[in-house]
Amino acid sequence: MSSAQLDIQLIAAVVAAACAIPGVFLVLRKMALISDAISHSILPGIVIGFFITQDLNSPILILLAAVTGIVTVVLVEIIQKTGLVKEDTAIGLVFPTLFSVGVILIAKNASDIHLDIDAVLLGELAFAPFDRLLIAGRDMGPKSLWVMGTILVVTVTLMVLFFKELKVSTFDAGLSAALGFSPVVLHYGLMSVSSITIVGAFDAVGAILVVALMIAPAATAYLLTTDLKKMLILSVLLGVFSAIAGYWLAHLLDASISGSMTTVLGIVFLMVYLFAPDKGLLSVLYRQKQQRTEVSLITFLLHLNNHSELSERHLNHLQEHINWQEVQSKTVVELALKNNMITIEDQIVSLTEKGRNFTGLALEYIMTNRDDKIEHVKDDFFLFRG
Repeated sequence: MSSAQLDIQLIAAVVAAACAIPGVFLVLRKMALISDAISHSILPGIVIGFFITQDLNSPILILLAAVTGIVTVVLVEIIQKTGLVKEDTAIGLVFPTLFSVGVILIAKNASDIHLDIDAVLLGELAFAPFDRLLIAGRDMGPKSLWVMGTILVVTVTLMVLFFKELKVSTFDAGLSAALGFSPVVLHYGLMSVSSITIVGAFDAVGAILVVALMIAPAATAYLLTTDLKKMLILSVLLGVFSAIAGYWLAHLLDASISGSMTTVLGIVFLMVYLFAPDKGLLSVLYRQKQQRTEVSLITFLLHLNNHSELSERHLNHLQEHINWQEVQSKTVVELALKNNMITIEDQIVSLTEKGRNFTGLALEYIMTNRDDKIEHVKDDFFLFRG
């Protein structure tokens, strides 16, 4: 492995970690689209900063770009608060306008420098290791690694210092205000960190990968845990893994590094979306099927409880009168037997003591509509839930 390859992976990993942390809070606050808005709308700030300094390496570019990101958030909120449009519409109005202004400025005044439209949209990690930080003539390594490393350290430090405040304001802004934490200050603080992170990663990876690294790992981690600390750790790990795996996929296919990383992020999210233990699509479908079977079982037990006639309690009655298909009736009967709710003798079904107790509680719940949920009753009586 060459030093350039190692540098690319280190830069990608640090960028992924730095983007993942604010990304978690954006996802939880349902503000994922704002990262896309900021990543595009900071372009005018970068261009104007270059016009002022004539130096692509000037920190003024980062400062003005971050300010432009904050302006984007403020404009979105001003438009949203009018009540005439929703937040997603406001975002769709603001960031294309600012981004277009930046593209026009580049096309008209900066077409002969590195600020070209392709680099802005896609970025090129392959060139990042060659942009070195020189101090007193000494090579300190890739500039992007130092910039993003600094941003990562600052972001982690701020998160540790204000974790409680961020957590409370994210889940309950009213409680945050009551406890003396200003939701507005925390909101704009988060937006500032997000803007600076996006600006720092902008030159190395481009707007598209910034959005992917900020949102995809956080959205994936959200499907795996409900614990905020675990979600932050998982988001960072998933982002770093996807960045490194994406690099090697690009190396294998001789394809775009940024495109490959984004593809891996999408694949990882898809796999978790399908197979996550609690929130995965397959798990949700299984639980829905289970719940439908449980409802059928309760219906069957209530029917037995209300009828003493032998004809009403005959196995064939399930298909003839309740209008169940053979597979469904067989599943319900097997589940009732498994849970010791019924006995069967000469094709006649009878409730056991446990079955009568359960139907009594179910009837009480149905009649009184009390607050305690039927799920608790199922947990006590159904063997497969115990």
